[in-house]
Amino acid sequence: MTYDPSPSYPHRPPPPPPPYAPHTRPTTHRAPRRDPLGHHSDLRILRGAYRRQRRTATLTALGYFTLFLLLSAYAPGLMTGTSVAGLPTGLLLALVQLPVTWLAIALYEYTARRRVDPLADRIRKEAALDARREAGR
Repeated sequence: MTYDPSPSYPHRPPPPPPPYAPHTRPTTHRAPRRDPLGHHSDLRILRGAYRRQRRTATLTALGYFTLFLLLSAYAPGLMTGTSVAGLPTGLLLALVQLPVTWLAIALYEYTARRRVDPLADRIRKEAALDARREAGR
């Protein structure tokens, strides 16, 4: 048995592209001024702002609750001691949990209005403008 290195089909290189006549030009499209919206840096900024917003609000609420649980488990003397108006410290800290949760919600809404919503509105307007431009082509 011998190996035949020649191909069983005739090899022909592809034909060269036709030359352009001097009076015609190939059609070229203008490159967009910026990247498509899916790869836009504003989306990365928006995701980062939203991520910081979630982390801040979550750590505020869960951080306080974790502190309360740790004090309950490892400092029972502190939690059973009396504080203002004869209330046990543990009960007072448990009652403070509700205002801390409200604070986390207020912080979440504040950062949404101040940082995240303006970015989202700007991206939404740019997307609408891009859609109109694409429709006009």
